[in-house]
Formats: sequence, structure tokens, C-alpha cells
Amino acid sequence: MNSSEILKTSGFTSAELTAGTLVVHTPIDGSEIASLKMHSTDDVLQMVGKGVDAFSAWKAVPAPRRGELVRLLGNELRAEKENLGRLVTLECGKIYQEGLGEVQEMIDICDLAVGLSRQLYGLTIASERPGHSMRETWHPMGVCGIITAFNFPVAPWCWNAALALVCGDPVIWKPSEKTPLTALAVQKICDRVTANFAEAPDGLIQTVIGERDAGEVLTASRDVAIVSATGSTRMGHAVGAKLAERFGRCILELGGNNAMIVTPSADLEMALRAVVFSAVGTAGQRCTTLRRLIVHESIYDQLLPRLKTAYDGLPIGDPLKDGILVGPLIDAQAQGGMDSALQQAVADGGTVHGGAHVHKGAFPNAAYVTPAIAEMPAQTDIVKHETFAPILYVIKYSDLDQAIAIQNGVPQGLSSCIFSTDVRETEYFLSAVGSDCGIANVNIGPSGAEIGGAFGGEKDTGGGRESGSDAWRGYMRRQTNTINYSRDLPLAQGIKFDI
Repeated sequence: MNSSEILKTSGFTSAELTAGTLVVHTPIDGSEIASLKMHSTDDVLQMVGKGVDAFSAWKAVPAPRRGELVRLLGNELRAEKENLGRLVTLECGKIYQEGLGEVQEMIDICDLAVGLSRQLYGLTIASERPGHSMRETWHPMGVCGIITAFNFPVAPWCWNAALALVCGDPVIWKPSEKTPLTALAVQKICDRVTANFAEAPDGLIQTVIGERDAGEVLTASRDVAIVSATGSTRMGHAVGAKLAERFGRCILELGGNNAMIVTPSADLEMALRAVVFSAVGTAGQRCTTLRRLIVHESIYDQLLPRLKTAYDGLPIGDPLKDGILVGPLIDAQAQGGMDSALQQAVADGGTVHGGAHVHKGAFPNAAYVTPAIAEMPAQTDIVKHETFAPILYVIKYSDLDQAIAIQNGVPQGLSSCIFSTDVRETEYFLSAVGSDCGIANVNIGPSGAEIGGAFGGEKDTGGGRESGSDAWRGYMRRQTNTINYSRDLPLAQGIKFDI
């Protein structure tokens, strides 16, 4: 199926695809596939106003009924899974299987949110005063702005939107200007669902098409109660600072520089498979991509040759074709960043395997590369920097404390893992003196998180959490209630105030 057919099955008309000045390229061959109309600042402000009006109606709808809307959205996504998965691949370049997997994440979070719509619970609290009771309640908070990145163009929106909607919050989505078509396709799906849902107000789910200034309107508006932003640490600093100025709530999912520790007791065959998928999946353009491999010196010479052989055999090419495991980088800028990082690794004393430009004859305007392995003498500054490309830095270690110190010795704190069959090592890794990341795994790689667990990390990763357990609380406001059912009026702390 070619790009025109993919766009047509996603519901786009030729008029929509040629309506404006935001040019969209597919990373598969670098060709232009759309030029979209962008929203002006006034347009975005009007959308915020519609969201505020929608909030007045939506917060009064019972939460289980709000969950029903999300259930219907999940069903519609099931029906559109293949079409949307292909569009994800066309627009961001990940292989089709990963495109399907991303849409499945949307379906999964809808299922989770439906269940949570009947469990937005608070606590009953013992009061120190006789004839009194206390409780904690949770209420809808307001319009939720969602800013997403190109590498996962649809799933992070749904992680936020599904929960925000069952919590009673309208959503306004600002996708990456590199991947707006997938957002518009999802908006079409949402429009079909809300059109047939009596309680869904106008403006409940909206999408803003534009560049950085469009997102800045959302972060600056006091009528946007929550902003969830996925992207670079640099972007997160800007968003967080703007939200802090007005005491808005932010949920930040930022950079990752994820590590795997491979111990002497590890199952090397299992570790090898985990390394390859975690390091080269999505062409290294995941926030949970494996970027640092920390290997015990006693098994280094067993693992590295096998890893290099596996890399040499990776099928690289058009991500819509069967059998391809590595698609292109998003654009030439990403390719340039990879080249610069590898040059610095060599300057730092590293030995680089891979990293070549490929398919320039077939795809002269695209950015295909061979994933790279950089054997490093130490964790230098370039290793500590997150380069959004398939570069795996490999470092030796001699004892577990040293390995954990290397792993934790970077600004980011998203995902981490250890491969070991020694329960003492694995429990030490998961303890307070082990990994400092928001995600810590044993005998699986750092990528491929499930929506049943809270997703997010610490330090320069931003501290946000999405999906799983009690992440719904990020989209609601907490209220403490004290009820006096006695005929007296005792004061707290035993204070006497007689009048």
C-alpha cells in the first residue's frame, strides 16, 4: 500500500492534505505527503474557550458514564488498528509491527481507563473530634493540554486522554509538527465516537495543528488546568517553568538514557535478544531505548562478538515491508546528531562498529543508518548525553556497586534493567541503593512498558507518571471533607474558643 492509499484509508481528502503551509514528509523516502492548515493563536484560544465550556458539562456526567465513552473509543480504535498502524509507520518511520503495537497501547489504556472510571476512590479518615467523620474526595480538574513527540505520535496522547476523559477533563492535543497526520486521523475517530454519545459536549476532544507557538498558548493559558508534555528535557524545562509561573499542573515525560547491567550469572542468550530489540527498535528513537550496556568484565568477550554479529544481520529498509526490523531516522537532522555523537565517541577513545549511512541510492532524501555499537573506556560526557538515534555505548564493570554507579551517573532517570539469575543481585538492584530510575526491570530490557504500570522517571526525565495504578490522580483535584453529625462544635487540637 503506497502513501496515497494509506492516507485515503485513514479518511483524508485531497483538499485536507493540500490546505496549508505545514509541510509533512514521510521519513521512509523523504517525500512530501501533505501540506496542512495550521491553527492561529486566536484559533487555539477559541479552542481553549470551547474546552472550558465543555468542562462545565462533562464534569457533571457520572464517571462510569464517562468511561463508556472511552470504551466506545477503544472499540473504534480496534476497528481502525491496521489503518492507523500503517499511518504511524508512514509518518514517523517505525516498522509496521511497532505501528500496530502503538495502536494496541491506545486500546489497552482505554480498557484500563474504563475500569478506573468506577474506582476514582478516596479515603475515609478517622477524626479526632467526637461526632465527626472525614473523607477524601477527588473531582475533575479542568481542561487538559497534551503535547506529544514524533516518535510515539498517538499512544502518549491516549495514555493521557483516556484517563483525563474518565476523570472529567476535556482534552486539547498539540502533536509534533513532524507527525500531525496521525493526530488528525485520531481526531476523526474521536469525532465519530462523540457524535453518537449524547452527553459528549462540543469541544470535549480537540486537536491543535501548529508549531511551537501553538503549544505555548496551551502552557500559558490559565484556562488549561493541566499540561502533559512528552519530549526533550529542553522542552520540559520550558513547559515546566511556564506552568510554575501560573501554578498550573504539569506532567512531564522527558529524556531517557537507559542502561542494562549484564552480570556474570546472566542468561546471555536472553540478554542478547533483549539488547538488540531495546537498542534498535524504532531506530533508537524511543525514550526507553537502551543506550548504555554495562557488562561484567568476565563475560564481555563472550557477549560483544555475538552482539556485533546480530547487528550485522539486521534488515534495514522500508518499514512498511515485511521482514524489516530497522526503519529510518525521522530526518537528516537526527542523522547529523548521530554522526556527531559517534565522532565524539571516537575522540573520547571509543571504538565504533556500525553507524554507516545506507540506502542513499534508493532513498536519497531519507535517513537510513546502520545501528552502532560504541565500546567506551569510560562513561564520558557524550555517553551521558541522550542522542536520539541507535547508538549503544558499551562499558565494562568489575563489581555491582560500580555498575549501579555508572547506571545512575547520568542526568536522566527513566528506565533501567539488570540481567542476572542471582536473587541477591536483582533485589539489590531494585532496592533503595540500586537503580534511581522510575522503571527498573529484571531480565527484560528497558523498553516496551505495559500500561498496567505507571510510566515515567526521575531527574531530567521530569518526574511525571502516566498509565497504571493511581496515575488518574494527576488529572483530578483532591478535596478533604469534614462532616459534623453531632450537636456540638468541638475544635481541632482541643482549642477552646467560647463565645
